Amino acid sequence: MRTTRVRGAWVRPAAGLAVLVALVGYVGTGPFLAGLRLIDAPALAAALAIGVVTTVCCAWRWSLVAGGLGVRLPMRAAVAHCYRAIFLNSTLPGGVLGDVHRAVRHGRDAGDVARGVRAVVWERTAGQVVQVVIAVTVLAAFPSPVRPYLPVLAVVLAVVAVALVLAARAVPRSGASRPARLARTALADVRSGLLARRTWAGVVIASTVVFAGHLATFLVAARTAGVDAPLSRLLPLTLLALLAMAVPLNVGGFGPREGVAAWAFAAAGLTAAQGVATGTVYGALVLVASLPGAVVLLARRLPTREPGNCR
Repeated sequence: MRTTRVRGAWVRPAAGLAVLVALVGYVGTGPFLAGLRLIDAPALAAALAIGVVTTVCCAWRWSLVAGGLGVRLPMRAAVAHCYRAIFLNSTLPGGVLGDVHRAVRHGRDAGDVARGVRAVVWERTAGQVVQVVIAVTVLAAFPSPVRPYLPVLAVVLAVVAVALVLAARAVPRSGASRPARLARTALADVRSGLLARRTWAGVVIASTVVFAGHLATFLVAARTAGVDAPLSRLLPLTLLALLAMAVPLNVGGFGPREGVAAWAFAAAGLTAAQGVATGTVYGALVLVASLPGAVVLLARRLPTREPGNCR
């Protein structure tokens, strides 16, 4: 089991590195270096400002879900944890180690590691669901390389949604088996952490703002990289590149994002080099926006709970 985990930990960044090597072989190092050279002060300032908004919204979503699960998380601690997680995600292989760290750290501080981990899993899942819904809607409204396949995707998503609803209704109310207990726990988490009256609207709003912030940063990166395509043509391409970031096969965030950006830009009549340059600029801007997390990491003083409170 341990050997499998170690192998998996190396396979994911190795896959991201393989994508980068393939891109270098295809477009050369020029687009990567050109993207970095084009970054200027206005782009950095915009990334930092957008990063503040998205990080606070991430922290708000996390705090809402954690509170719904009964492990209270003050906003000040949530923001600090999120900044640190974003920095670790941007600098370590896999792109998720920062989230793993904040989940375990908060769970330990709250006295319930399992519930702390579940809170992070559910808030990340909620963000991904909102992102997919927004992405499919926007991709249906604007021309893109994947537009012909959207009807099939919509049917698949609808089938998955119906299957999940039916599975939730079929969860046994009793039973000592491990699958039954896990299913009841998951259903209770969704009801209290995501769909509760005081939670769901905030989760949707926070997730929408976070995704809008990522889109805005990618558009800033595209303009900084010299891509002058109209917004209606550029927006679907940024969506595809952002969706690729959900694949945990990267090196410090780099890999699938640049690969999909290269393909999407070329398929839309631009160039693969422009896609790679845009992805590179975006990665650099995100790293700069995450630098407050490095300060938090070095300080090693995160107020994770108030006296008598927990997440």
